[in-house]
Amino acid sequence: MGWFWADSTPAASAVPPADARHKHLSQSGGAPPPGCPMHKATTEAFKSAAAPSSSAPSSCPVPHGNPSANAALSSCPVPHGNPAANAALSSSCPVPHETPSSTQDEPSLFSKLNPLNYMFHSISQERAPNQTYALPTTRDESSIPRGTGEGNWEYPSPQQMYNALLRKGYTDTDITAVESMVAVHNFLNEGAWSEIVEWERRFARGLGRGWAVSRRGEENAELELRRFEAREGGQVSPTLIRFQGRPKDLTPKAAILQMLGRVYPSKFATEPPFDRHDWYVSREADGQKKEVRYVIDFYSAPPEPTGEPVFYLDVRPAMTPTGAVERLMRWGGDVWWRASGGEVREANKRNSS
Repeated sequence: MGWFWADSTPAASAVPPADARHKHLSQSGGAPPPGCPMHKATTEAFKSAAAPSSSAPSSCPVPHGNPSANAALSSCPVPHGNPAANAALSSSCPVPHETPSSTQDEPSLFSKLNPLNYMFHSISQERAPNQTYALPTTRDESSIPRGTGEGNWEYPSPQQMYNALLRKGYTDTDITAVESMVAVHNFLNEGAWSEIVEWERRFARGLGRGWAVSRRGEENAELELRRFEAREGGQVSPTLIRFQGRPKDLTPKAAILQMLGRVYPSKFATEPPFDRHDWYVSREADGQKKEVRYVIDFYSAPPEPTGEPVFYLDVRPAMTPTGAVERLMRWGGDVWWRASGGEVREANKRNSS
């Protein structure tokens, strides 16, 4: 997951979590990618090698009455203008001096990564060593607009996907399945983005408006949104600034579901998500742009009877103060609407009028 880059040039069976807003996705002809995919200088060097001789005179060794001699004594003993001499001195000096230049010449790992997606800036389109099976090198454009405003994000080609998997250590990847893996990867990212757009449609223009949409439950939310958007002149247009794959980091919600599964397995038993993403979205409201982080848990579920793989995406704002309120409004509005018989109540009102 999360393999589409900013650079246009090569750059278990599970029960779905109990959340009515999980995106249920199925995709023909593919399976999810496996694992989707100072130091201190010693002071001893400054100590005298032997104790001073007791027969040495105790007078001050500095000739105070001879200014020229004082100047000579106070000069630095290191010949700074002579690099060769400096090298000779440093090679015989017992103090382990640091050599910063030797470490600064080689760039760090983080300097090689693209800050927009924490991936390498480019992944080769060339065949891997000993690769005998040809993979396509064409890249598909996503429907996800870049935060820079320069078109949409691009997905990797199958050859780039394969090279990236090898670079990450997945040397046992079935090369014949890579094209299907890319198709599933792209399909899931498109599904995640559509869910984010729905959150933005509801809350990008304010919490009050978001509650007005949410209070009549999920079944009426689309109708309410269309009414608001007709008065406002259209939908919001969020963009994706950057993203990060964090497959080894369980979200708090996923961790709680795993704990509940051990306590109440008949209701909450589920495999942990096979991937987690953090997507940073640009939200424009009242002429100002704001960065909003979304969290996505990717779950796999039992396949369809036809063999098609099934996935569930749990997409929601991160647990920031505003994000927590948005989640509470959407979830609480739906629960209250159904628990209080909102649909029946409105039907009775219509009949009595």
